[in-house]
Amino acid sequence: MGSKSFGNLLDLASGDLLDIPQTPRALPRVMTVPGIISDGYGISGADSDAISLPCRERKIIVANFLPLNGKKDLETGQWKFSLDNDSPLLHLKDGFSPETEVIFVGSLKTDVDVSEQDEVSQTLFEEFSCVPTFLPQDVHKKFYLGFCKQQLWPLFHYMLPMCPDHGERFDRALWQAYVSANKIFADKVMGVINLEEDYIWVHDYHLMLLPTFLRRRFHRVKLGFFLHSPFPSSEIYRTLPVREELLRGLLNCDLIGFHTFDYARHFLSCCCRMLGLEYESKRGHIALDYLGRTVFLKILPIGIQMGRLESVLNLPATAEKLKEIQEKYRGKKVILGVDDMDIFKGLSLKILAFEHLLQQYPSLLGKIVLIQIVNPARGSGKDVQEAKKETYYTVNRINERYGSPGYEPVVLIDRPVPRFEKSAYYAMAECCIVNAVRDGMNLVPYKYTVCRQGTPEMDKSLGLSEDSPRTSTLVLSEFIGCSPSLSGAIRVNPWDIDAVADSMYSAITMSDFEKQLRHKKHYHYISTHDVAYWSRSFTQDLERACRDHYSKRCWGVGWGLGFRLIALSPNFRRLSIEHTVSAYRRSSKRAIFLDYDGTLVPEASIVKEPSADVISALKTLCSDPNNTIFVVSGRGKVSLSEWLAPCESLGIAAEHGYFTRWNKSSDWETGGFSDDLEWKKIVEPIMRLYTETTDGSNIEAKESALVWHHQDADPDFGSCQAKELLDHLETVLVNEPVVVNRGHQIVEVKPQGVSKGLVTGKVLSRMHEEANAPDFVVCIGDDRSDEEMFESITTTLSAQSSSISTEIFACTVGRKPSKAKYFLDEVSDVVKLLQGLANTSSSPKPRYPSHLRVSFESVV
Repeated sequence: MGSKSFGNLLDLASGDLLDIPQTPRALPRVMTVPGIISDGYGISGADSDAISLPCRERKIIVANFLPLNGKKDLETGQWKFSLDNDSPLLHLKDGFSPETEVIFVGSLKTDVDVSEQDEVSQTLFEEFSCVPTFLPQDVHKKFYLGFCKQQLWPLFHYMLPMCPDHGERFDRALWQAYVSANKIFADKVMGVINLEEDYIWVHDYHLMLLPTFLRRRFHRVKLGFFLHSPFPSSEIYRTLPVREELLRGLLNCDLIGFHTFDYARHFLSCCCRMLGLEYESKRGHIALDYLGRTVFLKILPIGIQMGRLESVLNLPATAEKLKEIQEKYRGKKVILGVDDMDIFKGLSLKILAFEHLLQQYPSLLGKIVLIQIVNPARGSGKDVQEAKKETYYTVNRINERYGSPGYEPVVLIDRPVPRFEKSAYYAMAECCIVNAVRDGMNLVPYKYTVCRQGTPEMDKSLGLSEDSPRTSTLVLSEFIGCSPSLSGAIRVNPWDIDAVADSMYSAITMSDFEKQLRHKKHYHYISTHDVAYWSRSFTQDLERACRDHYSKRCWGVGWGLGFRLIALSPNFRRLSIEHTVSAYRRSSKRAIFLDYDGTLVPEASIVKEPSADVISALKTLCSDPNNTIFVVSGRGKVSLSEWLAPCESLGIAAEHGYFTRWNKSSDWETGGFSDDLEWKKIVEPIMRLYTETTDGSNIEAKESALVWHHQDADPDFGSCQAKELLDHLETVLVNEPVVVNRGHQIVEVKPQGVSKGLVTGKVLSRMHEEANAPDFVVCIGDDRSDEEMFESITTTLSAQSSSISTEIFACTVGRKPSKAKYFLDEVSDVVKLLQGLANTSSSPKPRYPSHLRVSFESVV
């Protein structure tokens, strides 16, 4: 499969991964300004968002393959395309409003010559609203058959390449092809997107990087993703060398969908363990806070297209085939299996369980048949050939041992089976078994149940009355996505052959009444949760997730596939050092409040003492009599006194303000807080108990507080233990004068009323009382406890009746949601700011001769 435009993308993938080339296209482009058509690439500005004309709502569905069948007429040389009515993507439209325009972006299942690609693209867009992505042949092979099928697919199904005979190990060349393919898909989407109106819905693991490319170019793109495969546990997923790139790719979406809660839970665990993210439930929706953006998770298994399946049941060919196989297997109970030929479908385990059933119940010989329909394999690896070889060997052995003239216990149908014939087998089988060892969803049980229900027209063809009882029984593996939804099924562990055999026996010997009840329950669920319901529910949640897109300002950070989007309040901006220094120079009385860890000293630094640059700047600032400087920290007073000893005029508030002193020569004050710390005798034994049972946790004992840390514990277990400890402490301390707080990887118990905000309030109030009210205030911090300072400064100064206009610079370290108006990126920026202020303090203010001064007293 060649391409005129993207032949060198594999080379580009090793360089600037996000430098998407401009390529000529015959497809419609984006109108960014009335009367001017652009390709959508010449977009600049902070948000990189196109301004487009109003038009009707559109959905852009992006998947690996288009819902099309294509064939070239060898005589005329003309391409003929038709819609693939078996594709679930095609039926997503059933859940959209009739006015919605739907565009599909994906690859064709057949090769198109480079010289024909432009013409085919135009035809497909005009006739089917489809945009084909023509991948270069070498890229396609490495992308789909390589990285997707040899690395992602096995890993997501819990198969690790422990040795060369069991899976392919990570190959950087295949990864580069995966990146290149995702870039090509992104380019095609950008060619048709109308940013204001369009919602983009990306499907499956083939395109996990696509959201990164789209979000980098269009910060406010409305983007959803649905994963149709399992998502493995963190222990499996973390073995992938490019694990963070793929996680961040998904997190660049607004909504991420999974079939089951297990898959979503594993994804959340990976985000927690590898990226340090936290999640919560917001009014019934699971949400991740990712750099100021809220990424929602959706848990809803896909359904089937009822009308399509029922129309096949109404075909005369279906009824004829059903009569034929009913006659062929008259007097026998039929168990049906329909699976792809791959190692995860559990074909051999199913057949071995059936053999065990015949061994345990010899009376069933000649009365029971397992019909196994094998769909064509989607891959072509060595593992597929081995699975096929083992399946054939097992079937032949069982038929030779238990078969007889005119009777085959296992019937293996390994050929393309028409849809009508498959539906006839579904309708005839008394039991359906899906024994996969791991599968994302698997819709076979849904199709089986609907076919067993039948249709009025089919009943008429078969001579059945419409009110005749309907029955069906399902034996389902615990490890497939549809199992939780079908609660009336007999669930099995596919690895337990004895249990699977017993379940098959229970299914075929179950009473008709029980079969009817189970069937009725399943059919009601399947008919009310079809593909239209799934599509409508997902898009409604996607619209809800995108509501706040224009209420925040966005910044893109990171290079290549590490790109992230930070969304913050529109009033939130970087603190300009020049502007702050200028305001400092104009002011006469100043107050400066500084956090310690994460503000003056990097949070991750092993060395906790302040640097020489910090000490020098603080000493200079403190020497200015017009300055009041305080370091407000959660650390103990001994450590802070020792580390900040050279700054004799520096005020220190230790343990979040429980201890305060105005300078080195003054005494420590407790600010009127209770000195009754008897509650420690209750808290310490409880914390010690949780420390002993939580590896990696520890207790920090302060004079006024006790803190339980779990940053080095297992993230999930530590979080669970912290919640339990919080509940335990709140119960036993209900009558004590303390508060129990849970922070980032800590649980803290401290006296009531102690907060950093109280410190700033007291300092500012005292300055006001002494007629030294500041006209310049700087407050810098980096964590939740510092938010109290930001809020306190505003409320304290606004409550004071003063004619002085105060400039306030409340600043958080790091771009994240905050009550502060400004941010600085890191500790080094804070140090630069302090040095800039110190240089101003140490420089004498310029004095001008009287004859150069200008008076404005007479100006009216």
